[in-house]
Amino acid sequence: MCTHTPKCPAADSTDREAARIVAGHPEQGWSLLCNGVLIFEDTGDLLPDGRVIAPHRSLAVTA
Repeated sequence: MCTHTPKCPAADSTDREAARIVAGHPEQGWSLLCNGVLIFEDTGDLLPDGRVIAPHRSLAVTA
């Protein structure tokens, strides 16, 4: 899906979330990246092939 230069990371690469946003809907909690990945506000991902990446936000440590 990515047509700009330099190319964005592929949907199956570990840095997939570095791709450009082509449709952002923060009011609904998701954005579509140019590599076809849907990223969600809770840090989960939905890959173009239907695989789900569970939320992976870091846990904040408070003192």
